[in-house]
Amino acid sequence: MAESLPLEMVTYILSFLPLSDQKEASLVSRAWYCAAQNALREASVQYNIPVSSASLPVIKSLGLRGITCISLTNLDGSPASLQVLRSVTHHLGPHLQSLCLGGGSPTEASFVALILGCPALRILDLSGCNSLFTSGMLLAQPETAQQVQQALSGLRELSLASLRDLADLSFNRLSSCAPCLERLSLAYCHLTFQLGPAWGSTDPQDSSPSQLSFRNLLRFLKERAGRLHALDLSGTGLPPEALRALGQVAGLQLQELSLHSCRDLSTEAVAALCHQQPGLTSLDLSGCSELADGAVLAVSRGLRHLRHLSLRKLQRLTDAGCSALGGLRELQCLDMAECCLVRGRELAQSLGSVRGPPPPLASLSLAYCSSLKPHEELEHWASSPKDLSPQPQGPSLLMLQALRELDLTACSKLTDASLTKVLRFPQLRQLSLSLLPALTDKALVAVAKGCPSLERLALSHCSLLSDHGWAQAASSWPRLQHLNLSSCSQLTEQTLDSIGQACRQLRMVDVAMCPGISIASVRRFQAQLPEVTCIQSRFVGGADLTLTL
Repeated sequence: MAESLPLEMVTYILSFLPLSDQKEASLVSRAWYCAAQNALREASVQYNIPVSSASLPVIKSLGLRGITCISLTNLDGSPASLQVLRSVTHHLGPHLQSLCLGGGSPTEASFVALILGCPALRILDLSGCNSLFTSGMLLAQPETAQQVQQALSGLRELSLASLRDLADLSFNRLSSCAPCLERLSLAYCHLTFQLGPAWGSTDPQDSSPSQLSFRNLLRFLKERAGRLHALDLSGTGLPPEALRALGQVAGLQLQELSLHSCRDLSTEAVAALCHQQPGLTSLDLSGCSELADGAVLAVSRGLRHLRHLSLRKLQRLTDAGCSALGGLRELQCLDMAECCLVRGRELAQSLGSVRGPPPPLASLSLAYCSSLKPHEELEHWASSPKDLSPQPQGPSLLMLQALRELDLTACSKLTDASLTKVLRFPQLRQLSLSLLPALTDKALVAVAKGCPSLERLALSHCSLLSDHGWAQAASSWPRLQHLNLSSCSQLTEQTLDSIGQACRQLRMVDVAMCPGISIASVRRFQAQLPEVTCIQSRFVGGADLTLTL
């Protein structure tokens, strides 16, 4: 029956499967192999291609399969690199949509030739490609710039992150070749800021040949305000005055803004931004060390449609600020890792508010929140069907039932008893409980029963776990694919046997620094589960061994 289905229909069906299942389906028949390859192409899987002569047959094969997304590594000005670039242009260029040269050192001539051979590009990543901008002469010839502009007429996303030699003139030349640009990254570029009326200048003649100025960036934003919706200025040292000027650009309606590690930003500047750009759906304020509770309050009040919020490393953030997060009713992803003053009570209460429907939170990171403590409210984060009867807290019991990813790494004050009560998320796919010294077999078994859908689990440095706990827990995780048990000092080969019998979909296992597991047991495990593609086993049984297929 399946063999009689058209190739397009099989491709459509396989596109809904996870990558591991697509791989298995490709072994059924030649037709299914072709369908699986088509499904991978449609899923925009990025292929990392090392620059060497050995990659030439692979590039030709990828071209025959119509691959549209690649990343070239170790690119330089050598003859081998030039040969690879010519092969990419010939075999992949006409249909290539995403190209990453991050960290490479291509010559200006080879870069131009490559771009001219890729007329369908939508995404271009030149992060760290300093060799293209050192001379300041990239696209300086008008006829070359005109040809590149035709090739990049459909470019939507451009990353120029970590370019130490990027200047106004070279930025203007390159950006002018991408008139349809919607997403731009200048993360960790050296921006210069001049205070005063100079920011209002829009004269291209003021562009610097040696510096990348915020004044020039403002001019670019004013020209592209109607189209640009995503901007990354992480690590640029953006001062409060510059953030206000950015938010005031007429017609600019940002949806995504990343300001990671902009340490000089103030709460007042963030409040102004939230008023000026209320359409933001993604905001990254990680590492902005001057921000405190007031900034989170401003975000909650001003950005009602926010879906992704990162507050990582805000070490002045307290529970008082967390109490405002309940106003973000569309929040899907929240990262509060390394917020060392957050204890959890107000966070649980705000996210479990009975006012309105609960937020569709799918990803939550509280890693390294060293003050996080078990409170009664934390138990309201989880529920099981028997808990759904009317309670005083009402809908708060349903609070995190949409959760798919949870990171509690190094939350050392969480007790074994509290974890047993809290971790009951039937739909959870990814969980990290690494560096929890109090985690015992009892909690492991409770997590196995409460989170049966796990595909990725990290339990490194949980030294109290034993073979007995895994003998009870392994059977609850038939979908497990990635497992990290490094430095779990009490585990022996019995745990590998339990895992091998129950977790048949396993693809990656890390048992490094587990003295009770021998090299022989690792090899037996590999023979038992041939689908496992990587076993990290450094210093197992006193030896340094890594098995990778």
